[in-house]
Amino acid sequence: MRSQKTGERKVIKSYKDLEVYQESYKLAILLYRQVNTLPNEAYELVKQTKRSAMSIPLNIAEGFGKKESTAEFKRYLRMAIGSANEIEVLLEMLKDLGYFNQETYITYIEPYQVLGKRLNVLLQKWS
Repeated sequence: MRSQKTGERKVIKSYKDLEVYQESYKLAILLYRQVNTLPNEAYELVKQTKRSAMSIPLNIAEGFGKKESTAEFKRYLRMAIGSANEIEVLLEMLKDLGYFNQETYITYIEPYQVLGKRLNVLLQKWS
């Protein structure tokens, strides 16, 4: 990864240095809190949304721990991408079932779509 200002390579010492990790962690916390406000009748959607949201940063962290193997790290990135896709479906369901209004839906869908694209870019560029 290159720094935009200096052209220097960023040193990535930990999964916490990866912007996709930082972003996915922050989004997971926000979405986790949001779905905790939903009624008990949405229990299964809440449970799956929490699981999928947490899965993204968890897979990035676990995969980074196995970064010596490019194939292994990429496998975990693919799982994180799959979880980002799951989140998009779950957000659609939450909106269409009336648990999220349009504003809340947009608050989460747009950042998760961007995150999915960024994960795909990282997957393609990691070597």
